[in-house]
Amino acid sequence: MASWTTTVNESNQVNIPSELASQLNIQPGTRLQWEKTGEGAILVRPLPNKAQLARELMGAGRQWLQPQSDPIGDLVREREEDHQLDSADQLP
Repeated sequence: MASWTTTVNESNQVNIPSELASQLNIQPGTRLQWEKTGEGAILVRPLPNKAQLARELMGAGRQWLQPQSDPIGDLVREREEDHQLDSADQLP
């Protein structure tokens, strides 16, 4: 396991070693989760950004779809039918 040493500055900030930042894809704006794990130990994890989360979730429910199904088209048709029914209810 690799090990790095850094120094905390006056503002309680630390620099992430460039090799580690590259390996973990840590860039300016990356959020880090800090966790106290035991006597004198700290665990730091980079958190995924919103774009990464969206990519991971994209298509997550496809495994439950029937072949040739079109849930978006079904929803649009259902909304159109509801709108037509609402419009018909408002006629004198």
